[in-house]
Amino acid sequence: MNQTYLDTARLLTQVVPLVFVDAVQRFKTHPRVYEYALQQLGVQADQVAFQSSNGWDAFAASAFGMHVVWCNRYGQCRERLPGAPDHEIRRRDELPPLLAP
Repeated sequence: MNQTYLDTARLLTQVVPLVFVDAVQRFKTHPRVYEYALQQLGVQADQVAFQSSNGWDAFAASAFGMHVVWCNRYGQCRERLPGAPDHEIRRRDELPPLLAP
């Protein structure tokens, strides 16, 4: 997801801060990507609520130590990767109750 996409979707003001990992020169699921995001945000992995609609990304973030919600819209098979999402949802409207304090 990039800044143009967020602006077009009218989400740019809803997502702050933004972290783009171009400086890492790696793609997710490489651990350096997740580590860079944590450094930029100044938090530990267990302080992050990570959401993705990509199974491979959700499983990798979980293996890295983040709390993960996988939006599995199409009922895809679970990945054969280390880690496992804390929650699996089918629709975005299922997310807010999971993030409430």
